[in-house]
Amino acid sequence: MASMGKLAALVRQRCPRCCEGTIFAGLVRMNVACPTCAADLEREPGYFLGAMYFSYGFGLLLLAGPIAWLVIARADPNLVIGLALGMLVVVSPLLFRYSRVAWLHFDHLFDPLPDRPDRD
Repeated sequence: MASMGKLAALVRQRCPRCCEGTIFAGLVRMNVACPTCAADLEREPGYFLGAMYFSYGFGLLLLAGPIAWLVIARADPNLVIGLALGMLVVVSPLLFRYSRVAWLHFDHLFDPLPDRPDRD
């Protein structure tokens, strides 16, 4: 039951600790801390470097469809490349957001988020 709450929090882009606070304050601007539980969302400079691995994986999953179409249907490679690039451009903000959220949740499994020291 708790794992479904964590999965729902990931999909809804919520804090991995309380599963309620929003992670993003805008399209690409993140909250420094969770507005609900005050968990520090960026632990150190370069913290989200690990999110690149999630972004890469999500991008590969996204491109698997056009690549399969190219191989199976022997479609025009230029059409497939154009479609794939168009898809990546359109979903880039979602890839950015979900890769960071997935990284936060993944990291929180092994090293739970602490409270911010400057908050009461």
